[in-house]
Amino acid sequence: MASKFTRSNRVGWLMAGPAALLIAVFVVLPFIFAIGLSFTNQRLISPNPTEFVGLANYEQLLGIGVLTLEPERDAAGAVLRDADGAPKYPTLRSVTRNNPDFPQFAGMREWFSFQLGEHPTYVLARDVVFMKAIVNTFIFVIVVAPVQAGLALGLALLINQRLKGINLFRAIYFMPVVVSIVVVSLLWRFIYDGSSGLLNNLLAALSFGALPRIDWLGEPSTALGAIIAMSIWQAVGFHMVIWLSGLQTISPTLYEAAAIEGSSKWQVFRYVTWPGLRNTAVLILIVITMQAFALFSQIDVMTGGGPLDSTQTIVFQAVERGYGKQDISGGSTISVILFVIVFSISLIQRYLTREKQ
Repeated sequence: MASKFTRSNRVGWLMAGPAALLIAVFVVLPFIFAIGLSFTNQRLISPNPTEFVGLANYEQLLGIGVLTLEPERDAAGAVLRDADGAPKYPTLRSVTRNNPDFPQFAGMREWFSFQLGEHPTYVLARDVVFMKAIVNTFIFVIVVAPVQAGLALGLALLINQRLKGINLFRAIYFMPVVVSIVVVSLLWRFIYDGSSGLLNNLLAALSFGALPRIDWLGEPSTALGAIIAMSIWQAVGFHMVIWLSGLQTISPTLYEAAAIEGSSKWQVFRYVTWPGLRNTAVLILIVITMQAFALFSQIDVMTGGGPLDSTQTIVFQAVERGYGKQDISGGSTISVILFVIVFSISLIQRYLTREKQ
C-alpha cells in the first residue's frame, strides 16, 4: 500500500506531466536537433546533400586573430618610406587574401585596429558581424541588468506604502509590461524619429532650438543606446512587481524594532530591507540577464540590425541566418553558442550569490 508521501508525489508528477511533455517536445528536443545540425552544412532549401563538417561552423563564427604589420623593406633590408618619411606597410588585403606566409589569416576581415608601438595592429575575425553581435549583446546586458534592477527596486520601495490611490501608480508603472513589445517598439520608433519625433521636439523646446535634431535610430553612435533606454522603460514594471513581492515578505516586526532603536532610513534599508531581499535579488538578476540575452523584437522592429551593424545581437543573427539566409546550420550554431554563454553566466551568478556559511 502506497504511503501518503508516495501518493502526493504521484499526484504532483501527474499534474506536472503535461507541462513537462510540452517542454520536452517544443524546447528540449529542438535544442538537441540544433546541436546536431550545428555540426553539418544543412540549409533550409538546397539540392546538395547534408554533410558532417565537424567544428567548421564554430570556427567560422568564432575565429579571430591578431596581426601586427611590419614595414616593407628593400633588397638591402632598409625600411621603405613614403614621401613624408613614414614607413610603408603592406596592405591588409595582401595578408588575408591567399598569402601562403599567413595561412591562419586567410579569409579574415578587419574587426578593429589600434597602434601598438610604431606598428599598426589589426584584430581580425572570420565573421565580423557575429563578433559585433556578441559585443552589442554584452553591452546591452551589462547596462540593462543593473540599471533596470535598480530602477525597479526604487519604484517598488516607492509604491510599497499604504497610501490612498497607490494601486493606481502600481498599474501605471506595470502598464508597459502588458503591451506587446512589438507595439512598444513601433511607438518608440516614432518617438525617436529624426525629423518629427517626440524626443527631438521635446529637446528642441527645452533648449529653445539650440540642440540639433538627432536621428536616434539612424546613427551608429546612438542606435544601441536608444534601444537600451526603451527596453529598460518597457520591462522595469515587471521586475518592480517581483521586488514588491519580496518586500511584502519581510516581517513588519523587524521595521518596528529598527524604529525603536532609532535607525535611519539608510540603516533600515541596509540592515533590514536588503538582507530580506537577498533571494529576490538573485531571482531578478538571473531573469534580467536571460531576458537581456534574448534581445530580438526591438532590433527586428526598430533597426533591423543597422545602421552599419551597430545593433546586431546574437538572437537576431540566429534568426536572420536560420530563416532569412536559410542557413539552418549557422543559425543552430549561434543558438548553441548563446546557450553556452547564458548557461555559463547563470552558473557564475549562482556561485557568486550562493548562501555562505
